[in-house]
Amino acid sequence: MEKTDVDRLRRLDREHMWYPWTPMDDWMANDQLVVERADGCWLIDPEGRRYLDGRSSMGMNLHGHGRPELVEALVAQARKAGETTLYRVSHPAAVELAARLADMAPPGLQRVFFAESGSTAVETALKAAYAYWVAKGEPERSTFVSMANGYHGETLGTISLRGVNNDQVDMIRKTYEPLLYPSLSFAQPDCYRCPVGKSGGGCELDCTDSLEEILVREKGKIAAVIVEPRVQALAGVITAPEGHLAKVAEIARRHGVLLIADEVLTGWGRTGTTFSCEAEGVTPDLLTVGKALTGGYLPLSATLATEEIFDAFRGGAFLSGSTYSGYALGAAVALASLDLYEKEDVLGRARALADVLTAELEPFRGLSHVGDVRQLGLIAGVELVADRETRTPFPPQDRIVERVCTLARDNGVLVNAVPGDVITMLPSPSMSHDDLRLLTGTLFRAIREVTGE
Repeated sequence: MEKTDVDRLRRLDREHMWYPWTPMDDWMANDQLVVERADGCWLIDPEGRRYLDGRSSMGMNLHGHGRPELVEALVAQARKAGETTLYRVSHPAAVELAARLADMAPPGLQRVFFAESGSTAVETALKAAYAYWVAKGEPERSTFVSMANGYHGETLGTISLRGVNNDQVDMIRKTYEPLLYPSLSFAQPDCYRCPVGKSGGGCELDCTDSLEEILVREKGKIAAVIVEPRVQALAGVITAPEGHLAKVAEIARRHGVLLIADEVLTGWGRTGTTFSCEAEGVTPDLLTVGKALTGGYLPLSATLATEEIFDAFRGGAFLSGSTYSGYALGAAVALASLDLYEKEDVLGRARALADVLTAELEPFRGLSHVGDVRQLGLIAGVELVADRETRTPFPPQDRIVERVCTLARDNGVLVNAVPGDVITMLPSPSMSHDDLRLLTGTLFRAIREVTGE
């Protein structure tokens, strides 16, 4: 792209664009990164500079950019039909994809309801859970319980799920508070800052006691418990100790409430199993998928449900859905993506890459301003602290993680910052081992430079 074209693009950007989660004054005051094209795990700007995408386009990029198999599937479906909607009309791609998802999901999840994004998939699960109880003659079950600091999306329904002590999620709630419905939250399994004071060891999963207390106190009022299984990414990559998910599921079952597993980020091998729930043998009543479902090529998500949930709606209709539910182009690409997932053993590659990531993260633990390093599969977080002994955070005005991420970007690597001074990495399973080492090495040097190591 010629320089005059780049300048024109940036001018139009400043005049017309409005970005999500972006302070617009800062954006318009600087020449920010513009991605013109991509190749594998690399993003390329109009001047030809290359950036290694250490966040896999927010967890969407499963196979790398430029995969001909996915492009060909898109073109082939477009030649047949772009979109026909699923309102009393079906199409082969959606039917085949639903059967494929049911086959790959934890046993018992046989029904598939399609949406467009992770947020709308979770919103669908919330509506399905409440409508299930209405059909059962228990409409008073209208309250949802989520994990503290949880994040489940951007709709009013998903924002209503409480995010306690998380500046970013709290900011959303404070902004839209009058529009939201009440919800409850139980303790997150934060082993670094253990809510029940056992971060030094001796964990007996006492953090689940607060869930038990809520379900006892609110007996007959809870529709469902919703969790991000085994890791809370936006909360700062909070990884749950082994057995935590299984115990949460057991508590929910014992108290007769539904369990929703939000696998929008954790699905498709990122945590070491196709779905994170599988690692602890848990089948939820409802499970959501999105992001990497199409490999990041088109927007598509799904809510999977058990036959028991589905049966509650057989005499009527589930009052949910939108024009693009089961988007034909997206479904066709998702089928091609699942073909690649199996043919190229993406799960095996993800596990091997996670082992490399574990080794590459070890030197971070020796940095004096790294308080904790957390990882589950291909989700990793490095928490920075002003004082390692007291775990005191840096003053907010230092903007420490923002400076680290900016320096890493200036050196050709993209990573994310989340509340709590945590830098996150979400490498794609398609990333090479050498590129992963470049990612971690660049971030390591950026942390040393910014913190004055």
